[in-house]
Amino acid sequence: MRIAVLADIHGNLLALEAVIADLRTHKPDLVVNLGDHVSGPLWAAETADLLTSLAGWIHIRGNHDRQLIEVPHDKMGPSDRAASERLSPAHMAWLRSLPTCKIVVEGVLLCHGTPQSDNDYLVEDVSTGFARLADRQEIRSRAGAATGIILCGHSHLPNFVQLDERTMVANPGSVGLQAYPDFEHRFPHVIECGSPHARYLLLDRAAGRWRATFRAIEYDWESAARLADAGARPDWHKALLTGYALREAEPVP
Repeated sequence: MRIAVLADIHGNLLALEAVIADLRTHKPDLVVNLGDHVSGPLWAAETADLLTSLAGWIHIRGNHDRQLIEVPHDKMGPSDRAASERLSPAHMAWLRSLPTCKIVVEGVLLCHGTPQSDNDYLVEDVSTGFARLADRQEIRSRAGAATGIILCGHSHLPNFVQLDERTMVANPGSVGLQAYPDFEHRFPHVIECGSPHARYLLLDRAAGRWRATFRAIEYDWESAARLADAGARPDWHKALLTGYALREAEPVP
C-alpha cells in the first residue's frame, strides 16, 4: 500500500502540477490532500478546477478553506480575500462539502491541524518565535485518543514523529508555500523550510510497517513569486523564492 500525502497547496497551481507529474512516476494507491487548497494571491480558481477534476483523490478542509466559507469578505485576511475574489459559487460549494477529518485505509486518520482543531499545530511548539518539535506528552495530548498513523498539515513543515509503538504522526509539508510569518498568533512566529521546493510525502506499508519518504520537487517558483509580487504580497514573494519568511523589521522589496 502506497499513500501520497499532500497539504497546504494554497492556490499554487504550478507547484501542484509539478507534484502531480512526480506522482505519476511513483504510482500511489491513494492520494490524500489535507486542506488549505486555494487561499492566497496565486491561482485559486485554477487550482480548485484541477483538484476537483482528479478522480479518486480524498480531500479534507483546512482552516483557510473554512474561513473562505464562514468569514464575511470584508473581515477576511488578505490571502483569503484574494482567493475569494477569484472563486466561483461551484468552488465554494466544493469547499463546503469537504469533511474536517476523515479515517481512510487501515485506520489512517486525516486532519488539517489536530483532530480537534484545524487551527492548531499538532507537533510544533512556536512559543519561542520559531517552530520546534513539541515534547511527546504535549503531542499525545493534542492527538487525543487517536492511534495508528495520524496525517496532518497546517504548519507547512515536513515531520514524522513516533509517539509510541502504535502511534505515528506525519506532516508532508506544504505543496505551495514554504514559509510564512504569523504575527497575529498568540505566540508571534515564523515558519520556514529553507528552500522553495514543493513538498509532499509518500507512505509505504509493507510487512505491517510504514515507511515515510519526503519529496521536494522543483517547479517554476519564479513565476509564482512574480504573480505574488503583482498582487502586492512581498511576504509571499520572498517565501516562494527562498523558503524563508519576511520579518516585520525587514524592508519591503
